[in-house]
Order: sequence, then structure tokens, then C-alpha cells
Amino acid sequence: MRRRLAEYGLEISAGKMSALWTTTPTTIRLDDLGVICTVLDCSPAELLVREPEQVEARRTQTPAARTAGDPTAAGLPSPTVTPRRGRNRSLPPA
Repeated sequence: MRRRLAEYGLEISAGKMSALWTTTPTTIRLDDLGVICTVLDCSPAELLVREPEQVEARRTQTPAARTAGDPTAAGLPSPTVTPRRGRNRSLPPA
């Protein structure tokens, strides 16, 4: 399969190929999906599985849970960044 994909310009490592076929990939580039569909002579709808329960779970999440890692998204001021001075550190460009 890797050779067939490579004929269409898609070089996939053995590890990535294994992950695509054995697990649920979290992301896939649309260009790559197009090549895979061409090689397999199928449509994206035949490869993708809808998961409406996961979409609904994201929709019903509280805004605080969605922005837990981003203080600015929660309306909080952004933290002040103070550069550290130390050995072997260059100054920023003038």
C-alpha cells in the first residue's frame, strides 16, 4: 500500500501507516485523504465515521472547560512576560 501511495506522491512512514490502519487517527490532511481515496478507489464517506456523540459532548462543555488552558479566552488578562537575563543569552536584535 505504501508503494501505491508513493506513486501518487504520498510518502507515509511505516509507523504512520500502521497508526492509520490500526487506530483512530486524530487528524489527517485533506490532500492525504484524497490520495488514499484515489488509491483505494473509494470516497471519503466510505472511510470516515461520524461520531455525533463526541460532537455533542464538545457542544455541551462549559465555556470554562473549553478555555481552561487559555486565560485570554476566558476574559482574563494575559500574563506579563519578563525576559530572563543570564549567562550565554544573547540580546534581542535592535
